[in-house]
Amino acid sequence: MTSRERVLTAMSHREPDRVPLWFGMSPEFLAKAQRKLGVPDEEAVRLRLHDDFRRVYPRFAGPARLDAALLAANGLNRSVFGVDRRGYGYGQPVSHPLAGASLEEIEAYPWPDARWWDVSGLRGDALSWGRQYAILGGDWSPVFHDVIDLMGMENMMVLMYEQPETVHAVIRHVADYYCASSRRQFEAAGDAIDVFFIGNDIGSQTGPLMGEALFREFFSPVFKRLADLGHAFGLKVMMHICGAYAQLMPALIDCGIDAVQALQPVTKDMQPASLKRRFGDALCFSGCIDSVETLIRGTPESVRAVTRETLKVMMPGGGYILSPSHDYLLEETPLENVLALADTGLTDGVYPRFAAG
Repeated sequence: MTSRERVLTAMSHREPDRVPLWFGMSPEFLAKAQRKLGVPDEEAVRLRLHDDFRRVYPRFAGPARLDAALLAANGLNRSVFGVDRRGYGYGQPVSHPLAGASLEEIEAYPWPDARWWDVSGLRGDALSWGRQYAILGGDWSPVFHDVIDLMGMENMMVLMYEQPETVHAVIRHVADYYCASSRRQFEAAGDAIDVFFIGNDIGSQTGPLMGEALFREFFSPVFKRLADLGHAFGLKVMMHICGAYAQLMPALIDCGIDAVQALQPVTKDMQPASLKRRFGDALCFSGCIDSVETLIRGTPESVRAVTRETLKVMMPGGGYILSPSHDYLLEETPLENVLALADTGLTDGVYPRFAAG
């Protein structure tokens, strides 16, 4: 099987030749991996890790005030919604411009334009891998995070009860932008993309950040819009979610989400065997190899042991993609542990009918 065939088979809850593999890497980890492996570029690292995925992005062609490269030079990150963030990585918002906004002010806010992204090279980028890999595409669409940045998290939670119409209005505008952005990408390159990949971290270490009733009222409609959009173009829809959110999995299934990525097995109610038993017929799972205790603090031997145990639980019937429990390997992660994970997936992740010859 090609990597693309392998991934799509697993995401359709059938058994491919082996379990697919996926590694998200921070720039710092990637640079370290290139140096230690003695290879020239990211593609060579992914080949060594047997990674079955590749990802494409449109190019920013919007206002200079939002150009990420120019902003980064000044230590600033600014979202397309005009929220400035400072600090490590993407940083934290320095203000919440819609914290006390009325409905009229929300409607008048300078919302972003999906045409700020140049999609003309997207299809060529996707096809450059010769349809050998599963191609991730579409806008990341972090609706939950952008609404929090615009309104403030505590304020948003209070307004869900006291002024729900204002929260709905902000969510609608944010969702409108992301749906328009991804639609443009899929219209330009949908036939060369396989998976619509979105991300919203709605879990903490001990449970979801809101109950199922609030989630269904405020955010389920957005995720259903996004899932419906991906399905309209024949794509699988995968959502990255950190933390514990097993309570929300029925709602995600109802939204039409096909797969969830970067499962953290050390968080509450997120143990692989339980998730596979309860939701494995409806959701494809990716993750389960803990990025901290196993990959950062472990040894190659312990990584191999954890990986083998995880494969025994998650492999049957397809519906599993082997990967770390975070989609962004940090620089302090030992390369030898990541190689142990990848190589064990290659040797121990083979399905019986293929292993038998």
